[in-house]
Amino acid sequence: MNSCYIGQVKKDKNSEKVYIYGRHSLTEALRDKPRAIKNVFLENPEAETEIVELALKNKISVKQLGGGEKREVGKDAVHQGIIGVMNPDALFVDFKEFLKGLDISKQPAIAVCAEVQDPHNLGAIVRSAAAMGLSAVIIPEHRQVSITGTVVKTSVGMVFRVPLIRVGNVNQTLATLKEAGFWIYGLDMEGENLTSTRFDRPSAFVVGNEGAGIREKSLELCDIKLSIPMHRRAESLNAAVSAAVVFYEWSRQNPAHLK
Repeated sequence: MNSCYIGQVKKDKNSEKVYIYGRHSLTEALRDKPRAIKNVFLENPEAETEIVELALKNKISVKQLGGGEKREVGKDAVHQGIIGVMNPDALFVDFKEFLKGLDISKQPAIAVCAEVQDPHNLGAIVRSAAAMGLSAVIIPEHRQVSITGTVVKTSVGMVFRVPLIRVGNVNQTLATLKEAGFWIYGLDMEGENLTSTRFDRPSAFVVGNEGAGIREKSLELCDIKLSIPMHRRAESLNAAVSAAVVFYEWSRQNPAHLK
């Protein structure tokens, strides 16, 4: 079974805690972002040699799966006797350090989420960003969904593979990106036609709120507003689909990032 299963979101006094379950999802997390896994619970450790080896290699405790963990993830979860506890905070990288290590000469692209509140949309944006070769996804702390079980599940594990950056203020972040040489593109229904836009410089794509779009102050920081041409019978696309279309057009013009 190769689906990525994520359990209920729980809270403790230190950080949000997410239960991951299923062989494929936990193996992927242990390979790509082991520091995000706090504990592993197995019903039959002898049969899960790869998971045990990956966990022990990364000094993650492996415990016997009991009824308490099963109740936490829910009776309908197909956990396969395999449950992991994840700390979502460990998925984020430092913004300044990320920019310092980024090769601007290669004309990278970054997704900037600006008050995306549906976890399915955020997960899909992360998945599309990973698939189209974007360098990172920026997620603000306020008025924005963060990494939850639904986000991880919708991303199909891509939250473990594409750098995620948490920032305090979207506008300050956009200003910093501009100073670093990025051209800021805002996804907006009143913008210029996507297909007539050339992406020949470092690009940051701002994806706004599902209902209200991008805030006015953030739009003012955008160098170009982008719209997606579509049939007159449809008024709009949702945030995640719009982002995927824009990311694809950028990657089509910058195929080197797909390698």
